This record gives sequence, C-alpha cells and structure tokens, in this order.
Amino acid sequence: MNAPFFQFGLFDVDTALIIAFFIGIGFGFFLEQAGFGSGMKLAGQFYFRDLTVFKVMFTAIITAMLGLFWLSWFGFLDLSLVKVLPTYFVPQLVGGLIFGLGFVMGGYCPGTCCVAAVTGKMDGWIHLLGMFAGIFFFGEIYPFIADWYNSTSMGETTLASLFNLPYGVMVFMIVAVALLGFYGAEKLEQNFSK
Repeated sequence: MNAPFFQFGLFDVDTALIIAFFIGIGFGFFLEQAGFGSGMKLAGQFYFRDLTVFKVMFTAIITAMLGLFWLSWFGFLDLSLVKVLPTYFVPQLVGGLIFGLGFVMGGYCPGTCCVAAVTGKMDGWIHLLGMFAGIFFFGEIYPFIADWYNSTSMGETTLASLFNLPYGVMVFMIVAVALLGFYGAEKLEQNFSK
C-alpha cells in the first residue's frame, strides 16, 4: 500500500496544505472555465434547461469513486484509511434542505460563489457575504442546538455499508444510476429548452 500518501507519512501537514492550496486554485479555474461562475447557468438546472452542473458533478463523483475502487483493488490504496465523515441523519437532512434553498435562491453553492466573487461578479460577493453571515449565525446558536446537531448518529456510513452490499456491487449500481441520469438529463434539456 502506498496511499493515502499523508497517512503513510510521505508528506507532512505543511506540504499537505500547499498541495490543497494548488488543488483549490485548479478547481476554481476549471469551475470558471466550465461556466460555473455564472449564477444564471447554475440556476438553469432548477428549470431543467441546462443540466451541465448535474452532469459535471455526477461525472466527478463517478470518476473519484472508480479511481478509489480500482486503486484499492490493485492494492495501491488502503480504503480503511480514507476518512469518512460520520452521518447524523436528521441534522444533515435539514442542513441539506437549507443548503438547497440557498442554492435555488442565489444560484450559487459555496465553491461557485467564491469563483464568481473572484471574477468580480457582485451577486457572487453578496452570496459569499451571506455564506459568512450564515457561518457566524450558526456559530452563535450552536451551543443551543448542540444536542440536536449531534443526534441521530449513524457513524461512518457508506451506501455499501448501509445496504449491506459489496463495495464493487455498489460501485456498479451507482455507475448505472449515473448513466440513466445522464440520459434523463439530455431528455429533460431537450424538452424544457424549447
């Protein structure tokens, strides 16, 4: 096993932060190149006119998942050392709904609003300021909701463990869902863009 590199001591925290910085710059650059610095393009997915965001993000998820699967299968990556954040079902469901509402209203997610702000778009700056206000507000109310925030814990849950399926079977199923999703997205775009 050679990976994850950080866990096997191939570089330290400072090096990891430098690598993360350059990955973040690259990620932002490619988001802008794909047109994701435009709230109009992002909002198009909610009207089924432009599902580029859905297709690009699902492609990224599939690529990462297949990469992890094959690297693990060939013995290069120890999946047990890859950090999986714990699941708190109800708080994360509520958080996802709040996140989605903000996405629909503003047309941006946290990453894309940063890209929009850096490229000088005023709506990106407003969304970014709203995001920081939300972070501040959450920090202020956290002591009052801490018990709820840590409720309904499911531990480090993955879809494979949740459905008690072999990892490879779950990978196959998600790829199949993605292919169906891509087909459905094309049909929706054809129908709603007229």
